[in-house]
Amino acid sequence: MIKIEAYVRPERLEAVKNALGKFGIRGMTVLEAIGCGLQKGHTEMVNGHEYDLNLLPKTKIEIIVADSLGRDVVKLIADHARTGKIGDGKIFTYPVADAVRIRTGETGDSVI
Repeated sequence: MIKIEAYVRPERLEAVKNALGKFGIRGMTVLEAIGCGLQKGHTEMVNGHEYDLNLLPKTKIEIIVADSLGRDVVKLIADHARTGKIGDGKIFTYPVADAVRIRTGETGDSVI
């Protein structure tokens, strides 16, 4: 199994979520996050004062999939999250040794 962790623009969540659903992904975790990378934030004027906003809103999507689906799911997320501008996000993958469904005690790929 593979854990896919994607950080995307909040406004791209619906497109990514819909594409994942059509692909057959049944479960995911979505979290609000703030952070920065190459985008490094921006400066805003509020009531005559300048503020550096270097942590920008992002949406974190976590999905566990079978090894065989990993590359396809990463490509799908990238394709639907991409705007072509700095700050589109990042995708990371991690190996998952095991999974357990708490309700039944079931383990392995059948849990996902």
